[in-house]
Amino acid sequence: MKRPKSSSRKTLATRKAHPKTVDEYFANVLQPARSALSQIRAAIRSAVPSDATETISYAIPAFKRRKILLWYAAFSDHCSLFPTAAIIDAFEKELKGFSTSKGTIHFPIDKPVPTALIKKLVKARVAELEKQSR
Repeated sequence: MKRPKSSSRKTLATRKAHPKTVDEYFANVLQPARSALSQIRAAIRSAVPSDATETISYAIPAFKRRKILLWYAAFSDHCSLFPTAAIIDAFEKELKGFSTSKGTIHFPIDKPVPTALIKKLVKARVAELEKQSR
């Protein structure tokens, strides 16, 4: 006698595989989130050192330089930047208008992407890691 399939098995079977590359991740992000995420990616890229590379970590895009600098991701109504709790705490005043939690900042996809603020956050994170490695 065959056992009926459980709903948890079906969910696991139909779930998309984790992306292996950043391009693969972006290919699965729908508009308008993809546009917002692309702007965030460009802002990060312009602020990280030239030897930083992109990778997938925890199934989302990240920038790495010896170790992970920060992560970013798209969701249905916002894009998130994960620069660590210390950076969020340091920029508490500048982040007043955004939803934040311990390690993430949410940028609504229906509002302009604050690229200048993102660059400041990224530069602060890079400086933080430089200071730690000395």
